[in-house]
Amino acid sequence: MVQIILFAPLIGALIAGFGHRIIGDKAAQIVTTGLLFLAALLSWIVFLWLPEGTQQIQIMRWIDSGSFQTDWSIRLDRLTAIMLVVVTTISALVHLYSMGYMAHDDQFEPESYRPRFFAYLSFFTFSMLALVTADNLLQMFFGWEGVGVASYLLIGFYYKKPSANAAAIKAFVVNRVGDFGFALGIAAIFLLTDSIRLDDVFAAAPGLAETEVRFLWTDWNAANLIAFLLFVGAMGKSAQLFLHTWLPDAMEGPTPVSALIHAATMVTAGVFLVSRMSPLMEYAPQALAFIVAIGAATAFVAATIGLVQNDIKRVIAYSTMSQLGYMFVAAGVGVYSVAMFHLFTHAFFKAMLFLGAGSVIHGMHHEQDMRNYGGLRSKFPITFWIMLIGTLAITGVGIPLTHIGFAGFLSKDAVIESAWAGTEGGAAFWLLVVAALFTSFYSWRLMFLTFWGKPRGDKHTHEHAHESPRVMTIPLGVLALGAVFSGMVWYGSFFGSHEQVNRYFGIPEHHAEAVENGDDGEATASADETEAGDRAAAAAPQGAIFMHPDNHVLDDAHHAPTWVKVSPFVAMVIGFVTAWWFYIANPALPKRLAESQPHLYRFLLNKWYFDEIYDFLFVRPAKALGRFLWKRGDGNVIDGAINGLAMGIVPWFTRLAGRLQSGYVFTYAFTMVIGIVVLITIVAITGGAN
Repeated sequence: MVQIILFAPLIGALIAGFGHRIIGDKAAQIVTTGLLFLAALLSWIVFLWLPEGTQQIQIMRWIDSGSFQTDWSIRLDRLTAIMLVVVTTISALVHLYSMGYMAHDDQFEPESYRPRFFAYLSFFTFSMLALVTADNLLQMFFGWEGVGVASYLLIGFYYKKPSANAAAIKAFVVNRVGDFGFALGIAAIFLLTDSIRLDDVFAAAPGLAETEVRFLWTDWNAANLIAFLLFVGAMGKSAQLFLHTWLPDAMEGPTPVSALIHAATMVTAGVFLVSRMSPLMEYAPQALAFIVAIGAATAFVAATIGLVQNDIKRVIAYSTMSQLGYMFVAAGVGVYSVAMFHLFTHAFFKAMLFLGAGSVIHGMHHEQDMRNYGGLRSKFPITFWIMLIGTLAITGVGIPLTHIGFAGFLSKDAVIESAWAGTEGGAAFWLLVVAALFTSFYSWRLMFLTFWGKPRGDKHTHEHAHESPRVMTIPLGVLALGAVFSGMVWYGSFFGSHEQVNRYFGIPEHHAEAVENGDDGEATASADETEAGDRAAAAAPQGAIFMHPDNHVLDDAHHAPTWVKVSPFVAMVIGFVTAWWFYIANPALPKRLAESQPHLYRFLLNKWYFDEIYDFLFVRPAKALGRFLWKRGDGNVIDGAINGLAMGIVPWFTRLAGRLQSGYVFTYAFTMVIGIVVLITIVAITGGAN
């Protein structure tokens, strides 16, 4: 069954990509969409009826070179099942939605671009599934790079637009920075453990925590160094601060791409990586502290930028970046189940918001500036209610101190309570609360500017605005169910008692004591020491995630004070009231405020000037170096030398050889005599044959 889930999207991609001329445009769309719905159905079966424990399903022998041996295997556990449901469900609905969205797309001539688009979507889904089912780090890296290639193709799908091409290149280059860190982390793991199998790495984690390694002329704790390098990879893929600049520009791709890649699947790969590597992360406290700092800063910075953006897709993009920061904070404080909880619920309401925005853009003839919207409730009645549900979910509407509310209410509160417990009410907790307030403000700002007020912008566009077809609204309705109920249904499994979480993620109750006390903690990172390796394997973490016996954050979060538990709700209310005051009660106020604070407004509108700083520090010097090597290196040195040889020395020898070939016998005889004299002289000087 799991094999079908993994390879069904690949089969669809191959059929649509190479066989569309045989089966036709429409058939290619139906085949890829049907195979994704099959994979989604089987994923839900696995998710709901997954047996306890971890299963390894071998696909084939992959690499066998010396001590480096690895199979292509599927690792099936609770973490995998969660990601299977998220990836295949969102992808299947995006495929269905795309059949309507791309039907009247006027960016290309109507030949083969639609099958190509669906082939790219399916190839991306296969790569993501290869990543989340990986049983070793090389297989994970294969999927990691696969989604990078697919995202490059999908972001730059409108290849006639220079901005789309630039965004695709930017995403590809920025992700390579993070991927380099990921590759270094894998290399360090193999160097220290002689294996890249996840079970071997997890068993060696206690020993890595006691190992020092030399890197960049400094001694590092091996566990902290590896965890840090792996997180650098996660920073790139999940658009965390400093490696985030590609995400907003990625909105140049078609809206279904934004929903699939940049809301629910690819950008969550980093969160999945940190959670999957929890047995190692738990022995790397400095790396976890760094993850918390970056996650909290990302949540705050992205939320501030989202306050003033005018492109409807960019507002949701910065919302995605902010919510990813929440997930990393939860993982950084050691409550990986809560990180996965927010990942799970976020997939539903964020994909729904992106697809809802796409419905508006589609009906408004590709207008994306919210300043040209207004009063669209009557034009988009279904889309309005769907996006209202998504807004209620992302802002965290629910009944305080209960388990009743929209999905984002429960998962976001769980993250904030975990942050309070894990940082003892530190800066990360307060940054997340403030980010929750900003999230509420810009989410309601989007709703008010789009669906309330008077129509703005082009009158003709408003008059001809229309609701999207059913093929686009049905996926929105399905996602709305997840946005409403997923938090309430699975709250106990992800954020219940320690026993509930352990049972759901397949963690044996005796495991903590086995790791804490087993064999005096003599597990080693060296696979060559057989006896020590056996002891480490005996203490290898079991279950989908691992929380060290000293990690009490989950329990402490449940005992957070009442003011901590209600703080996200209070922040949500303040954000809503402020947005209502700015854009409904007093719509002239935002302009006056921006004019009174021009420097702050431009600072946020220009995204904290990260792009300008990177352009000054990296892009311009790289271009200058390229021009120097082109003009001076290639032009003057290489071409100059070749041209000089071709235009000077070679013609001189040619003329000399031409003079020697005079055609007169006495000239040739004279040359022979000169040659004989030279030979006799050499023999006389060197002593002849002796």
